[in-house]
Amino acid sequence: MPSAASPITSLLHRWSEGDSRALDQLVPIVYDSLRLLARQRLQGAPAERSLNTTALVHEAYIRLVDVPKISLRDRSHFLSLASRVMRCLLADHARARMAAKRGGGAAVLELREGTWMADEDLDSVVELDEALKRLEAMDPRQSQILEQRYFGGLSLEETAEAMGLSLATVKRELRSARAWLLAELKNEPSL
Repeated sequence: MPSAASPITSLLHRWSEGDSRALDQLVPIVYDSLRLLARQRLQGAPAERSLNTTALVHEAYIRLVDVPKISLRDRSHFLSLASRVMRCLLADHARARMAAKRGGGAAVLELREGTWMADEDLDSVVELDEALKRLEAMDPRQSQILEQRYFGGLSLEETAEAMGLSLATVKRELRSARAWLLAELKNEPSL
C-alpha cells in the first residue's frame, strides 16, 4: 500500500484484511456518497415506498458487515460494491412483496396508504435484476461496467479507472451491454 494512500483507501485495506472496525470508521466518511447512491437507486424504483434513503443505506451497511473478506482497491470500488448491495436489497424487497401478494403466508402490517408497489412495478424490478444476473453470467465485465456506470453513479472515466480499462473499451462494452439489456427486457413476456 502506498504511503500516500487516502484515509478511505487505508480503511478499505484494513477492512479487506479482516478489521471489522475499519468499516465502522469508513461509513461515516462515505455516508453522503452512500446516501446519494441510495437516492439514485430509489429513483430507479419509483414505486418503492417501503424504504427511504436512510433505510436503504442502513440495510446495505448491515449486508456489507457480513461480506466475507474482499479486496477493495479504492473508494470507487467500494461504492460499486455498495451499489450492487443496494440493487440486490431492492430486488429482494420486490420479491418479498410479490410473494406476500401471492399468499406468502406472512401477515402484512400496512402503515399508510400508497405503501405498496403496483404488481407491474414489482415485476419490473425483479425482471431487471434477473436480466442483470444473466448478463453477469454471460459477460461479467459488461455487467460490472453497466452496474458501476448506471447504478453506482460513476462517470465513464471513473468506471474505466476503477476497472483498469481504457475509456474506449468502457464505452464500447457499455454500448454492447445496454443493447443486450434492452433486447433482453423487450423479450420479457410482461413488458
